[in-house]
Amino acid sequence: MNRNRKLSELSELYRESVLIELREIISESPEHLRGVLLYHMGWQNEKGAPSREKTGKFLRSSLCLLSCRAVGGDPTRILPAAATLELIHNFSLIHDDIQDASPERHGRPTVWKIWGQSQAINAGDVMFALAILSSLRLRENGISDEAVLYSFRLLSETCLELCEGQFLDIEYENKMGASIDNYLEMIRKKTAALIAASVSLGAYLGGGDGAKVVHLAQFGEKLGMAYQIHDDILGIWGSQEEMGKSARGDIQQRKKTLPVLYGLENSKGGDRLKLESLYSQGNIDAGDVLTVMNILADAGAKDYAHNLAGEYYEQALQHLYASEIDDESLVSLKEIVCFLMDRNY
Repeated sequence: MNRNRKLSELSELYRESVLIELREIISESPEHLRGVLLYHMGWQNEKGAPSREKTGKFLRSSLCLLSCRAVGGDPTRILPAAATLELIHNFSLIHDDIQDASPERHGRPTVWKIWGQSQAINAGDVMFALAILSSLRLRENGISDEAVLYSFRLLSETCLELCEGQFLDIEYENKMGASIDNYLEMIRKKTAALIAASVSLGAYLGGGDGAKVVHLAQFGEKLGMAYQIHDDILGIWGSQEEMGKSARGDIQQRKKTLPVLYGLENSKGGDRLKLESLYSQGNIDAGDVLTVMNILADAGAKDYAHNLAGEYYEQALQHLYASEIDDESLVSLKEIVCFLMDRNY
């Protein structure tokens, strides 16, 4: 099966509707910042001319709407929730690019590279404010006040976890001694929490019973863990052309991703001392990146990360089966899982 094609078909089920919702929401942003948001979304260039750049996978909104359908709900009624998830994700990307000093995203300059760090922070803050306001649009589609309040609370709590995860990620970059368990807790907050919220929110708003919502939330969390570990593998061994940003950038930024933590714990003798020395420096030169990759390869770090991602993948599928959703929805959600574990970007 061509999994790339299948994911595209699944995303296209709702992608245009989510895009329309997002455009309406962003059109209500402050005029002076609107162009920055439109640029980040890939809808116009830095001079304000229309653009059709790559705009991401729309993973979180797709999972939300497919989960709603899986429990018998009407996805069109909860489009504001799907748009909110994309806005939260994108506000975090704008800030993340500043914090990581990332010069590119999707093969073009990041917001802070064009408008500077201060204005990029403003743009990210506006994106977050729009996300909070957009959840209130659910009332216009007949969603009860109780459900809107639940959504608001779930998304706000998820944002707190996301920010804590980002804090820990930055904290671990600047100190030695972080463990693999520390790392797993960090990515549960930074990445998996929002994916879990995407799935559980869709199921809740779609009218799913408690057991289905719980199992789908766990499906989303385990999927998020596997997704981030796979990202860590791509951040070291991925293709620059496929990813749209500098390959091996995670090493140069001294990010303590799973393969690196495993290498620090399991490399031997001189290799371990060299790795510790390099990750204690202010930065890692391009010439030392290959050295790091060779040490990680000798320690079996890539295989370890790949196997752990596979374990989370299997746990995600177990919860998906336990949710007892209909066969068509099961296949759709399973295909997304398969794509995410096979992707090259």
